[in-house]
This record gives sequence, C-alpha cells and structure tokens, in this order.
Amino acid sequence: MDSASGGGAADPSSGEGPSAGGGGGAAEGSSPAPPSRYESQKRRDWNTFLQYLKNHKPPLTLARCSGAHVIEFLKYLDQFGKTKVHISGCPYFGHPNPPAPCACPLKQAWGSLDALIGRLRAAYEENGGRPESNPFGARAVRIYLREVREGQAKARGIPYEKKKRKRPTVTATAVVAATNVSAPAVTQGVEVGGSSSSAAAGGSGDGTGGGGGADTGGAAATVAPPTTTV
Repeated sequence: MDSASGGGAADPSSGEGPSAGGGGGAAEGSSPAPPSRYESQKRRDWNTFLQYLKNHKPPLTLARCSGAHVIEFLKYLDQFGKTKVHISGCPYFGHPNPPAPCACPLKQAWGSLDALIGRLRAAYEENGGRPESNPFGARAVRIYLREVREGQAKARGIPYEKKKRKRPTVTATAVVAATNVSAPAVTQGVEVGGSSSSAAAGGSGDGTGGGGGADTGGAAATVAPPTTTV
C-alpha cells in the first residue's frame, strides 16, 4: 500500500520517525482526506467543460461563455447518451417498455443533464466565477432543461413528477362542556395520545402532539355541572 492509504499506521519494527507517543497522530493529521464521490465527479465535469471550450471552433474562454454555449455543450453530450428517446413517427412513441428495438437515437437522460448543470454551476463559482454571471444558471438553460424533461416524458411514456409527501391524517374529537347555571366556566385537561390539551366551553381538543396510536374515542371528557342548592 502507498503512504496515502496507510500513512496513519507506523511500522513498530522500524526505528525511523519520531517516537510512538506522537508520531502516529501527526501522520494522520497531515494526510488529506480523500474527496467525496460528488467532488470527484464535479471536478471531472468541470475539466470536461473546459476541454470543450478549448476545442470549440472558434475557441471560447470562460469569461465569454454564455447560456447559449452551455446549451450547445448539453447537445454535444447527447452523442454519448444511453437513453432511448423515441421520435414522433416511431410506433413506440410514448411506450415505456417497447416490445422491440427501433432506430430512434440515444440521448442523455434529463436527470443526468439536470444533475450535471447543478455540479457545473457550483464548480463555476468555486473557481472564481460570480454568481450573477454564472452561465449555468441562465434562464435559457433552465428553459432548455424543462423542454428536455417534457419531451422525454412524452417520448418515453415516463412522466417526471415530484413525489408528494404523504401527511398523516389526525382526527381530533371536540370536547364540549356546557353548563346552564351561572357558575364560572370549568376547564378540564384532556390527554390525547400522551399530550395534554385544554377543553373549554365550546372549544375543541387537538391530538396532533400525541402518538399515532391514540384512540380518539377516549378523547372526550364529560364535565358535570356544579351542584346548586335552591
């Protein structure tokens, strides 16, 4: 193994280096942490885009790059795509699982392009670019990505919809305590699913703070009116 992968462990049989008391900690602190998968991918994407600008005819500099050039770059990447996108005249247009192969082109999937733009947008600003002049955040790029998403959804028969979070339904039982005498209103504390709620005259008890297994039928409390002597 090289020193980068095993730099934290010292060979006890060798007499080189500082004493065992503090040598291991210094070695571990000096070795840089490996970049994450996201950071590695972002660096590769950034280098690919810079190479694209260099090979562009005429060559482009990063300062002159605009949203139109970013869209050209995304279209250029389609030749390396692996997602079948059916054309309108294809008999399998709109079929998510076509029964046979066809001659429709392979393109980059919308999800891959969307993630790529997110990484390049961050890399642009990390390399000294100003957020207000970021070509990867241009309105034209957002419109292009939306058109790609909608077009691929129709061609492949796979709609791209955001998953909606299911919110738990909580049923609260109203507690009504009415008295026909001139005594002051009586307030009774009612506990629903482990949480205390106040049940006043004409009010309602909310059981949202308690556990999901609370029996709403037991949430109602009866407050007897005070006994009056005539």
